[in-house]
Amino acid sequence: MRRLLPRTLRSQLTAGLVALLALACLAVGVSTVFALEGFLVRRLDQQLSATAGRFAASLEHEAQPDADNRPDTRGQSEGTFGARLLRGTTTQAAVVRAATDTKVPLTAEDRRVLAALPPDGTGRGIRLSALGRYRVNAVSGDDGDVLVTGLPLHPVEETVHRLEAVEAAVFGGALLVTGVVGAMWVRLSLRPLRRVTATATRVAELPLAGGEVAMPAPVPVADPHTEVGQVGTALNRMLGHVGNALERRQSSEERLRHFAADASHELRTPVANVRGHAELALRHQGPVPDDVRRALDRIQSESERMSRLVNDLLLLARLDAGRALERTPVDLTRLVLDATDDARAAGPDHRWLLDLPEDAVTITGDEHRLHQVIGNLLANARTHTPAGTTVTVQLAADACGTRLTVADNGPGIPDDLHSEIFGRFVRADHSRSRAAGGTGLGLAIVHAVVAAHGGSVTMTSRPGRTAFTATFPPASSECAGQ
Repeated sequence: MRRLLPRTLRSQLTAGLVALLALACLAVGVSTVFALEGFLVRRLDQQLSATAGRFAASLEHEAQPDADNRPDTRGQSEGTFGARLLRGTTTQAAVVRAATDTKVPLTAEDRRVLAALPPDGTGRGIRLSALGRYRVNAVSGDDGDVLVTGLPLHPVEETVHRLEAVEAAVFGGALLVTGVVGAMWVRLSLRPLRRVTATATRVAELPLAGGEVAMPAPVPVADPHTEVGQVGTALNRMLGHVGNALERRQSSEERLRHFAADASHELRTPVANVRGHAELALRHQGPVPDDVRRALDRIQSESERMSRLVNDLLLLARLDAGRALERTPVDLTRLVLDATDDARAAGPDHRWLLDLPEDAVTITGDEHRLHQVIGNLLANARTHTPAGTTVTVQLAADACGTRLTVADNGPGIPDDLHSEIFGRFVRADHSRSRAAGGTGLGLAIVHAVVAAHGGSVTMTSRPGRTAFTATFPPASSECAGQ
């Protein structure tokens, strides 16, 4: 039932307009029909009163053979009914046909109806079996009898039905024309609202989550005092606020990226110097106190960790700046084998499985960065799962692209991290120290490198299965129609 109701504002306004006009037409039609019917019935009552039972009174002489005693049909229209009742019994009943009277057969029900008429001269409607509906009145005669005179209601009904047909045709045509013209008028009136809708749709399709966004032009507002004009003005004001907020955000992100790139670049030299001096001090041949040697070991370890962090930040800064990566044929199967061997050596307490196609999978990209993607995914699975976890690396290729999946049967990732898992400095365990884990940039680098190759990376996680899938586009467009 709800599907049959109009859903758009245009259809609702048009349907409401037609419905209101239909109600008005119905009210006018009913009132005119009742008014005409009442007028015609009153005219019949006036005619009946004018005859005053003359035709009915002349029926008592009909039994006389003398021609001068025939019923008086003068001034009686064809179809006039007359009946004479004596002590509740109908003695005579006739109807005028072709300027003369005709006997009317009466049933017992007809006689009962006639006998029940009060002789007060008031018009009443009855139905006779042989004649149909009549308008009759009854008056008292001179001989103590009751004289009933009636006129047929068929002309009245025919006139009323003709009026109903005319009104139905006229009102139907008016409703049809009103529906068509009203729909065109409503469509024209709501044209500014369609522009508002189109602008809002374009804004909804913009990539507002990141990057510089070009906002659409404001909606032209003809009259700000109308409801549609107020909606357009409000939308333009909202677009202005959104545009300003996006510009401020983009500016802030650009400053932050420049700061990270500059800071990382400036840190590379002092970090390398610290690392070099620590290595040099550890090579000293002379005796070195144990506490000093432990301090030097920690300096070297932390400097190496800081070097990795600086390199990761520089890589993200370069990718954010849109610097192109190398584009050479890369044997992805070999990279998966090498990275898995490295992960197996780093995590011997995990179970590592490979699911590779028989033929080598080759894509075009940056070999070093792709190796880093695979290594980060394997390191993420090894670091965040307990010993004994099974990690499966699956590689598949078809006409629609290449898919690299790293899945484990560990405890899964908390639900509150699903939406930001590829963000920077996102850590699943906020309580653990940074010395015990990574920097929180591994998956961010995976996402950035895969995106720089024109692909995408997704994550699904539940207790017992977590899977990261990196998809790289095909070399040709054969999959466009699939």
